Amino acid sequence: MLEEALVVLATAGGTAVVQAAGTQAWDGLRARVARLLGRGDGERERGELERLDRTASALEAGGAAEVERVRLRQEVSWQTRFEALLEDVDGAERERVVADLQSLVQEQQAAAGGVSAREHGVAVGGSVEVRADHGSVAALRVGDVTLGNPSQPGPPQG
Repeated sequence: MLEEALVVLATAGGTAVVQAAGTQAWDGLRARVARLLGRGDGERERGELERLDRTASALEAGGAAEVERVRLRQEVSWQTRFEALLEDVDGAERERVVADLQSLVQEQQAAAGGVSAREHGVAVGGSVEVRADHGSVAALRVGDVTLGNPSQPGPPQG
């Protein structure tokens, strides 16, 4: 069984694969993941490239109603692949695999603007404007935020 830090790394790897699909970063990440999981075996690497292509296709094909389910399923699938890889290696080879996977994750996070969101979340790398017009309601959930009535503008009381 993997130690917690390696499970977290495998999870981040799965997220990186899914986040990169359909972006400019995809081709580079796709090749790196295939090399990492192929471990020097050309046939295995080609199989990983095919699996990565199926992931990208599944994410593209997912309709609006099922996009989150498809994304989560693909993240778990790639997490499991990375966990299996980490379980299969030890010693110096594990250290190399860990370093390669950490590098891959860090580069994808940087390419994605360094922001990410989990279940029911929205990641924004800039400003957010939430507006309600004509009697509608708008909301944005951000951690533990308390709102109150603002003070009235004017000269300070006292």
